[in-house]
Parts: sequence; C-alpha cells; structure tokens
Amino acid sequence: MKLALFDDARLGANRLGVLVEDGLVDVTASLPWPHDPDPLTAGWWRRLCRDFADVREELERAADKGPALDPAEVRLRAPVLNPSKIVACASNYADHVAEMHGVQERTLGKVEHWMMNFDVFLKAPSSISGPQDDIVLPDAVVNAGQEIHHESELVIVIGTGGRDIPEADALAHVLGYTIGLDITVRSAADRSRRKSYDTFSPLGPCVVTADEVGDPSDLRIRLTVNGEERQHVHTATLITKVPAIVAYASSMMTLLPGDVIFTGAPPGVGPIERGDRLDTHITRIGAMRLNVR
Repeated sequence: MKLALFDDARLGANRLGVLVEDGLVDVTASLPWPHDPDPLTAGWWRRLCRDFADVREELERAADKGPALDPAEVRLRAPVLNPSKIVACASNYADHVAEMHGVQERTLGKVEHWMMNFDVFLKAPSSISGPQDDIVLPDAVVNAGQEIHHESELVIVIGTGGRDIPEADALAHVLGYTIGLDITVRSAADRSRRKSYDTFSPLGPCVVTADEVGDPSDLRIRLTVNGEERQHVHTATLITKVPAIVAYASSMMTLLPGDVIFTGAPPGVGPIERGDRLDTHITRIGAMRLNVR
C-alpha cells in the first residue's frame, strides 16, 4: 500500500489517504480509533504504524470502494506525523565518503576524519517538511557564504518499535519507506545543528509499505537539480544495509512506532541555491519536486 497524509479544504487536515491507480482515496473514517488532525497529539498515526497489520484489510477495503480524489486538488503533507526522533546515517556509501574529502577541504580547509566513519546521529523532527513545501535556506547561513547541500536518501519508517532488535528480525519492524532529502550546511558545526533547520528534512510523497517495496537493497535513487543529474546510485552499494541500520540504531535507543531513519547520503552531493528546482526519485516509491527559496 501507498499511505499518504493530506489536507483538503472540505475534509480537513492530516487525513489518511491511500494512493491508488486513479488517485487518492480518503480512508480516515476506516481507522478504528479517533482521528486527531493536530500533529502534536497524533497518537492515531503512531498506532497505525504499530498496528498496521491489524487494520490493513479494512483500509484496503475502503481504498477499493473509493471514490478517488485528484491528488492535484489536495495538499500532500509529509507522510509521517511528529516522530519521536529522526535518526540519520553518516558515511554509508563508499563513494560519498571519498568525495567528502574534497568537499571538506573546500568548505573547511581541512578533512575531519572522524566524520568519515559509519555512525548514526539525530536531526530535529521539526525539520520535517512535505513534498509540496519549499526548502527554505536560512538567511544567516547564506549571508555567511556557507554552502548548503542536497542529500537524497532512502528513508525507513518504523512500524513496530523496540530496543536491541536482532538484525535477522529487523525488517519485521519496518512499516515502509519514503523519499527524504537531508539538507545540510557544510561547516564545522555539529551534524545535528547543520541538518536541523526548518524544512531541512523533506519527506514524501508517501510511505510505501515494506511488502510493496520488497528488497530495500534493490532500489535506485536519482536526483537532479534544474534538470542536471547530480545523484544516481543503487542501494545495493549501501555499506550498512537496512536490517543492520535498524539493529544498530536500536542497540542504543528505543525505536518507537513512526520514527524515521535516513539511510545515508549517496555520492554526488552538491550546493543548492535560491531558485533551484530539485527532482528526486526512488524506484517503487515515487518522486518529489521541491523548490528552493
């Protein structure tokens, strides 16, 4: 299934939709618990992530009945609501690790070797924006002459959470996948600071459930800026694969339903500027077009 969150002038905010061949079907009324449109109290979304297997058949029946809305006539939101945390992977493609030597020498005047090893860090959940929102570059960063880069990534959405999840069981804890951009200021500041500005975590256009995506190591990521290809990579080249990522992250923090994990930046990162148009695509998940201002 392809799960989307959307606003509609008639139906209301943060509705749950299923993307089908001829449009988007509102299935909010099929949820077995009250729908609260306030993202700060959106316990229904976390329950959906945790208990999706229990409600899936009812949602599928509702999606089959329709009617389908035209996605162009609603506003798609980020397909997650107020996750407890955004976990992000660093240095998870070998070619990106290699290119970062040159990026760091240009932007920092030196190479920080501690930044070249795989690990995870946190981003502020308030940095999340949706597939129809602009990426907003902070004036202070732009005026300081610091580069701001795009990083197009496969993103995991946690279903059943847990602590110390075995790698062999990790995929059973994944609700699905979406597309994410990890927008990044290139500076000597801590990763969490450089990557946590508002709108620096665009997600969308939907969460595609794990069964429909299939093997997360068999996806192709592509990003263009103003029509020029910048990133094009196959997830088979991830250094640490999705099951190992989930297991590793859960070894130090409890993963909760609805949490989000960025799997790491592919090679080809580069600067973005006001007026740019970013198009990003991942096979079997979808595409987003985002403007920079």
